[in-house]
Amino acid sequence: MFKQKPLAAAVSMAVWSLATLPALAQEIPAGTQMQTVEVTGIRASMAKSLAVKRDATANVEVITAEDVGKMPDKNLADSLQRLAGVAVRTDYDEAEKVSMRGTNPDMSLIIFNGHAVSSADWYVADQGSSSRSTSLSLMPSHVLNQAIVYKTSQANIVDGGLAGTINVTTRKPLSQKERVSGVVSVGGSYVDLADRYAPDLNASVTWKNEANTFGVIASLFAEKRFVRRDSVSRFAYGTSSGWDVINTSTMLGITDASLAGTGYTAADLNGVRMPGSMSSEFVESVRDRKGGMIALQFKPNNDLDINVTGFHSSLDADNHGRLTSSAIYSMLLGKNHPLGSTAATAINTNSNGQRVYAQIRNPVIVNETTVYGHPLKVLKAADIVFPDGTTPQYVGNSEGFFRDGANATSSFLDLDAKYRVNDDLTVKTLWSASRGIGKTELDQGLTLARYGTGISYALGGLHDAPYVKYHNAGANVPGLNADGSGYRIVDRAASGIRTEDKEWSGQFDAEYKLNRSWVQSLESGVRIAEHKRTSGRRGPAFRQPLLDPSGTGALTANAVTPTTGYAPYPADFGGGLGGGFWDNTGFTYTRDFTKQYTAENTKETSPEFERRVSSEIDMKERQTAAYLMANLEGERWSGNVGLRFVRTNVKANIVTPINPRSACLRTAPGQPATTCAAFPGAITTAGDAVGVFDGQPFNPLSGTMYYKTPTDRDFDNWLPSLNLRYELTKDMIARFGASRTIGRQNYNVLGSGFGTPTCDANGCRVTGPNPDMEPQTADNVDLSWGWYFAPRSAVSVSVFHSKIQGYPKTGATGSSTVELTDPRDNTVKTFAINTSSQQGAKIHGIEISYEQPFGKTNFGFTSNVSRAKTRVDDGRPMVGASEWAGNIGLYYEDDKLSTRLVANYRGEYVNSTTAPSPTANSQGLSTINGILMPTAPTYAADVTTLAFNANYYLTPNLELAFSATNLTNAKRAQYRYSEDEQQKLDVSGRQYFLNLRYKF
Repeated sequence: MFKQKPLAAAVSMAVWSLATLPALAQEIPAGTQMQTVEVTGIRASMAKSLAVKRDATANVEVITAEDVGKMPDKNLADSLQRLAGVAVRTDYDEAEKVSMRGTNPDMSLIIFNGHAVSSADWYVADQGSSSRSTSLSLMPSHVLNQAIVYKTSQANIVDGGLAGTINVTTRKPLSQKERVSGVVSVGGSYVDLADRYAPDLNASVTWKNEANTFGVIASLFAEKRFVRRDSVSRFAYGTSSGWDVINTSTMLGITDASLAGTGYTAADLNGVRMPGSMSSEFVESVRDRKGGMIALQFKPNNDLDINVTGFHSSLDADNHGRLTSSAIYSMLLGKNHPLGSTAATAINTNSNGQRVYAQIRNPVIVNETTVYGHPLKVLKAADIVFPDGTTPQYVGNSEGFFRDGANATSSFLDLDAKYRVNDDLTVKTLWSASRGIGKTELDQGLTLARYGTGISYALGGLHDAPYVKYHNAGANVPGLNADGSGYRIVDRAASGIRTEDKEWSGQFDAEYKLNRSWVQSLESGVRIAEHKRTSGRRGPAFRQPLLDPSGTGALTANAVTPTTGYAPYPADFGGGLGGGFWDNTGFTYTRDFTKQYTAENTKETSPEFERRVSSEIDMKERQTAAYLMANLEGERWSGNVGLRFVRTNVKANIVTPINPRSACLRTAPGQPATTCAAFPGAITTAGDAVGVFDGQPFNPLSGTMYYKTPTDRDFDNWLPSLNLRYELTKDMIARFGASRTIGRQNYNVLGSGFGTPTCDANGCRVTGPNPDMEPQTADNVDLSWGWYFAPRSAVSVSVFHSKIQGYPKTGATGSSTVELTDPRDNTVKTFAINTSSQQGAKIHGIEISYEQPFGKTNFGFTSNVSRAKTRVDDGRPMVGASEWAGNIGLYYEDDKLSTRLVANYRGEYVNSTTAPSPTANSQGLSTINGILMPTAPTYAADVTTLAFNANYYLTPNLELAFSATNLTNAKRAQYRYSEDEQQKLDVSGRQYFLNLRYKF
């Protein structure tokens, strides 16, 4: 589904214009006297990176920070996405998660100084996803010394990178030229969509003694920026938050009479795909990153080298989200539940004592071909309206949620030592501890139902906002009008989440030189790591309910809609989304009012009662490994061959519901814990969001209680590897790599609790984990060729193939069952567990890179393009896999000025969380028009971004730096079965940074 975008075309032209190499390469006549010139900045960084890549035995990509700030990068993910075969997931136009060679980010391992780093997420949904991917939003780019991307594995690399491993090293003080040196940078950022300025400051100082045996590097950073995202989407409450099909047997307003004059009958609309909602979303956030790093190095002689490095980064990211959405399916089904429920018990529409159903008028139907090749029809435009004369009915919702105290931290402390025992034996040790915490103190918000008589819409192109218009729904302000139109409060929520990820590890390595024949040395080592992941929500109790507990959707007398404390959407909302006329108005309660309302309407119970056990993940994982590797060398060739053994022990305490509910009594807040003979491990003191309302007696049998089932599994893997490097000529290198790699399953697949029980005519089902899921393994083959034909010039080609075993398949009904309560009639029944299973997958592809200066000028360029074809056994697309990716960059540098313009292209991919949940049906099946087909995934459409950087030296020590990202204000689009089914479209604006740096 690749489209020849401008960036891809430019990269292709650059790569295949190799006939110009002799003219562009600077040929120097024999006998010419050479002048020594010290190259710095961009050119020095490129030269060093190419030198490391050229000399490496494995197939690697390299970034070297010879001079900080020469690229328009704000974190490490920004820098890594410039490399061939590397793509990033972007949130609010800041690169965050890194993936390699057409895989999901959790299949790539990112290590710092040779050890794993616990990371955290700032957004509440990501905080609960329990992915293994590392968020690099906490890692500013200037902490980088060098990043080596291992595309082929070898036995002495930490295991866990199924698709590849990225080792980021930080700077060492004794490697610096001067005894005392440093840099201080002050400046600020500006985001045009948010129209806000923010300051940033970072400073670093290096000191070492005269003997050059001890040194210290200390750095601090404080970087802040405001962000905003404008979106239109298909998100909605209740039925069909996305897309579904028309069913005239339940949507009784769709009749031949209502379609008169359109050329369609009701039968023609059966099975047509239609959007569940027309929604607009508006999010504001602040990203305030602070932290620092300290590195100490002690090297008393050439035999001993000891390094201690500590790092801490904290990101405060309070965010305020707003949503205005319609409820098309509720309208068509004649349901009036204020949160979109269409269950049989939900209240019906009522106009003058009669149930009414919305009609579809003026339909525009187009044919689509799904990504799986199936023909379908799509309702691209229509009026979804109630019959003339109908009083206002439920037509949608408005909500505003303020995530107060959203924060992510990442820290590590490592000690590594290297000692040369004698000329033949060198030993090394590395000890590290790391912790990452992602938390939101209180995710609080209010939801209102909207009442009117209909909505009209017309979907345009994939990258244009749709036409939207509400009918007789009143102004976008809270409160009901005399005719029943407008808004009223129907729900509120308040809870916090905390996810902690921590690890300590130790390893010991030794290398013994043999220098015998073609075996130069032997390396061996052992490693042990203890990893712990915990996650869970907590929340206060509301004083009074808003909806009657019967589940019909009827409101209580306490449901008083606040009519103050709100603010409209900004006047320029959606200006960058395109499209024709559409209703871009909206409102939300302010963050201060939301906090005030939550505080006034909740009460303290007890810390233990606020616990929500159903959301918890509680896991421990021990990794042990040992390896042996031989380093080989012969005439014009070198390499390594090795074997690594890995044992993974996984212990999970799985949250399990107690059935029957009457088996245990819940403890009232603040009272001594009750015991339960039937379930000795029952967690009776947790409230799990049951109601504790003022003036009402406490019901110890309300809600569901839980206990935890312990699991303990061992998985053993043998990981062989081979890398060969051959010098075809002095400047031309060929490499071959073969290896088996391992990637461990996401934590939620192994240890999440049971959730979303549902029963229908086909039986009862519940989602749950699968602790028996083995780690994924991949058998990989890689062949590459590189030609380093001139200084700072190279062209390389790599082809690769990976066969994966154990790829997760979610939404599968297994043979396991659990006894739970049917929410329809509160009776205990046997539920089949929908969980994850395993299957195979394959990846094969090609990567091409080409970079060099333009002759004798100060100009030059870099470029790369990659293609990765993926195939999963069940025929679904691989989550997070982009078939095409590419970069092209132009640079100029002289003694005063350094500039760089970089374009980055990423092809479409399945846009799922980086931790696909066993609760998701993303890999299930759906029957549409009698065709059993894969459930529609959500695709992120291809996108091209443009960034610019310029550095000007006012004096040899004083530098002015300017950078800009997302210069084209790229629209990020998502769709479902085809581009005719637009799912979401958003923009985040351009970002500008200006800094003054002083070096000493």
